[in-house]
Amino acid sequence: MKLEKGEGPEPLDSGARRKIPPVICYPTDSLAPPDLPAYRAARDGWQKVDEVIVPPRDARTFEVPAGSFFRIVSIEGPQVGDLNLWSMQDLKERFFSGKTRALHGTHLSTGDRLWSSLPYLRPMATITQDTLDWYGFDEWGGSVHDVIGTRCDPYTHRLLSGHDYHHCCHSNLTRALAHRLHRPLAEVEPAVHDVLNVFMCTGFTRDTGQYFMKASPVRPGDFLEFFAEIDLLGALSACPGGDCSSEHSSDVAACHPLLVEIYRPKAPPVGWVSPARSAYHGGHGEEAPS
Repeated sequence: MKLEKGEGPEPLDSGARRKIPPVICYPTDSLAPPDLPAYRAARDGWQKVDEVIVPPRDARTFEVPAGSFFRIVSIEGPQVGDLNLWSMQDLKERFFSGKTRALHGTHLSTGDRLWSSLPYLRPMATITQDTLDWYGFDEWGGSVHDVIGTRCDPYTHRLLSGHDYHHCCHSNLTRALAHRLHRPLAEVEPAVHDVLNVFMCTGFTRDTGQYFMKASPVRPGDFLEFFAEIDLLGALSACPGGDCSSEHSSDVAACHPLLVEIYRPKAPPVGWVSPARSAYHGGHGEEAPS
């Protein structure tokens, strides 16, 4: 007979097993930290070269050259955004939320980097300022800017509700990328990937371990600022859940636009070099390629 979760017999040494201390899976001591003072100094005299308004329950794309900055800004009311990033030169290189989470933790803030997918594995962008870094972790274990959720999508919505909804963030990002590239939806959809949930306040329940969301603390004027380490194509969806205080696929929730601003510095940060892709040769245990 199969035991239900939590019904297994507890061994005599259960207490000792639970007290075994954890080990960090990916210690990052060997990684050179970003030179935040140099990044911030590069903002002196920078020029705003573009801006994109992302309408509620929709998405837009934008470009950021390597060595430039971009900000995601709350402008009218509390609103969550779902961010995708790709290399401008190769859409196969895209933001890798899972490895970013493994390296930096469940929620990102100033000094953390957004890493790209295998086999590239290099920093795509560095967070240089976060006006919500004061939030930290609340009493429920919630925090902002998570890399633990995926993105609301019409497939899960259909699975759980039995209905179709076309303005989930996955669909918004798919439409935006298709319009940008002038390619069919079905052709670009596989390039849409797990996101950085900008401004979203999330965590895991202590009792059941379920992913939760709560009202975002973001207010007009708050922003998350990035430095582009490589040439980037970005897409941002203004989530149909608004501040995600109740649900994240909704035509009822109060939703607001988001603003993306792109800034070009007079000169790149002192000592900065755009990172190269991973130096791993790709042999995977076989003879290294010539």
